[in-house]
Amino acid sequence: MLRKRTLYAIKALVELARDPQRWQSVNQLAQAQQLPAPMLEQLLLQLRRAQLVEARRGRSGGYRLAQSARDTRLAAILAAVEQVGPQGVERTQAISSEPEIQLPEIPSEAIAGDRVLSALQRRLSRALERELEALSLEELLFDLRSWQECLREDGGLMVG
Repeated sequence: MLRKRTLYAIKALVELARDPQRWQSVNQLAQAQQLPAPMLEQLLLQLRRAQLVEARRGRSGGYRLAQSARDTRLAAILAAVEQVGPQGVERTQAISSEPEIQLPEIPSEAIAGDRVLSALQRRLSRALERELEALSLEELLFDLRSWQECLREDGGLMVG
């Protein structure tokens, strides 16, 4: 459902959220999360334009979160890297003005079925948008830390 670029952006931001005050370079982030550095660099530029990360040049520079993990919503990340517009609709180029094609007559039952599927897709899209707006990086970071605790020898447990 989410494109690879969105998943990469989320992984990078979760890594930044692990130590929010530390500036991390593209290479550090790429290595920590095993991401391709060239693509990550492009994503970080988009995230910076969306004001989700801050950038600093120089030897001790890099990237860090622009706001707290609690305030960083997954919907904002999706909007930044997937280039979606209002209501989560992907921006597309204008439809070319090709001549209209004559379609065969379609039975009304088929049209009704198409409308039902279209309505279902809209409902699923709205549900996904609500969930992405509700989820924050902080929740993903908690999930990560819980998973890491479960891997400990003593079987650690985190309670939220």
